[in-house]
Amino acid sequence: MSVDYDYGYGPYTVEDLHGLPDAGRSFELVDGWLIELAPSTRHDFLARRLSRILERAAEDAKARVYVQAPMDIATPAGARKPDVAVIDATAASSARRLGRSLYHGADVLLAVEVVSRGSGSEREDRGRKVTEYALAGIPQYWIVDFDPEPRLQVLRVATDQGRYGAPLAFSGDGTVKLEDPFPISFPLSDLLDFS
Repeated sequence: MSVDYDYGYGPYTVEDLHGLPDAGRSFELVDGWLIELAPSTRHDFLARRLSRILERAAEDAKARVYVQAPMDIATPAGARKPDVAVIDATAASSARRLGRSLYHGADVLLAVEVVSRGSGSEREDRGRKVTEYALAGIPQYWIVDFDPEPRLQVLRVATDQGRYGAPLAFSGDGTVKLEDPFPISFPLSDLLDFS
């Protein structure tokens, strides 16, 4: 038997988003509307793998950060839920102490979205979230695509805040090497299924 939840007709608030029952479903709040996220098994596999890669790199660098997958982040449109995010440790600690479950974009050092080709979220990940994350003050945004092979685009805030500059792209047999938000290096092939 399936149970339908009555969310009313909106528009919704962050309080409504956080008041939803935990029924194994995940939502973002966009322009006052609840948008259900429906990732695939492959999508979740890559998000977990990226989270572990970032956690190891942060530990190796002794970076004071918190890697979370996923979490709610305030953006101009409402509350987005990147697949993986890296938060400044002081901001994460403060949020826990205050009981906050919505992070400010300025506290996020890196947001990562894993693209599900052909889905409605692909358009959001490649389009609208690029603008929203830059305006929220997130200095770095990764777009990870796994079809037909792993590819990674790194977007960084340009000198004039509020937009990202030209992307740095990694594909094929390349190795991702970045120095911020902490030194990160891994072969892109690490994102292949079950390798």
